[in-house]
Amino acid sequence: MTRRFAAMSGHHSAASKSHEWFTPRAIIDALGPFDLDPCAPKVQPFPTASKTYTAEDNGLLLPWEGRIWLNPPYSVQLLMRFMARMAEHNHGTALIFARTETENFHEYVWKRASAVLFLRGRLNFLVGSPEIFSKPGREYRYGERFDQNAGAPSVLCAYGMRDADILAACEIDGQFVPLRIPRAVFGAAIASNEGEKINTTWQQIVREFFENREGPVELDELYRHVRTLPKAASNRNPEAKARQQLQRGPFKNVGRGQWQLDL
Repeated sequence: MTRRFAAMSGHHSAASKSHEWFTPRAIIDALGPFDLDPCAPKVQPFPTASKTYTAEDNGLLLPWEGRIWLNPPYSVQLLMRFMARMAEHNHGTALIFARTETENFHEYVWKRASAVLFLRGRLNFLVGSPEIFSKPGREYRYGERFDQNAGAPSVLCAYGMRDADILAACEIDGQFVPLRIPRAVFGAAIASNEGEKINTTWQQIVREFFENREGPVELDELYRHVRTLPKAASNRNPEAKARQQLQRGPFKNVGRGQWQLDL
């Protein structure tokens, strides 16, 4: 999606010129694939979804189906309308500024999203209007990373538990915060807090996880599990603890991102 630079990357008019900015590809690669991008530029440096709507199509009026990638325009009214549509659809991930005090954030993120990932640092978006930002000694190409960051922190907002799981397991640097916790996870956390597993070692946790499953286990599935444990609350990187136990054994790598007990 294109956006206003002062507010990230989106459809933007300044001095009668349209500024287009694109999401860094690493974010799409880490979270995709997506079925629909309802706010796509007319020409994309790389695909963000299987199907796209541009400003000429008006994605607010057309059907939304499947998993959505939303990088909305940043005029206040359009932003709120797209985020309201996203909350109603409840299946996909949005990238917006982390303006947690705004009405938009309270109504369509805090109240409606399943999870958020506050990105570490500030994003550098990709140039969609090189003729505007190129200058002597620095000529930008379409889709090239802009030298200056977006000027504000960003947040990824997941809608639906599937997207919350994907967001939790992705390797994008930042702070993951679940907003809607499944009942089963909540019950397990209560039991753990009552003393059943508070003092369990990381080795015991990982081994028990594998013993309760048949065949190879996806690494992302293990990561999602350890993040739900009370023990993870006192550790800044529970995923690293889990990986450490895998290396110590008795586990073996049996495929890309897949491990199993080696007995």
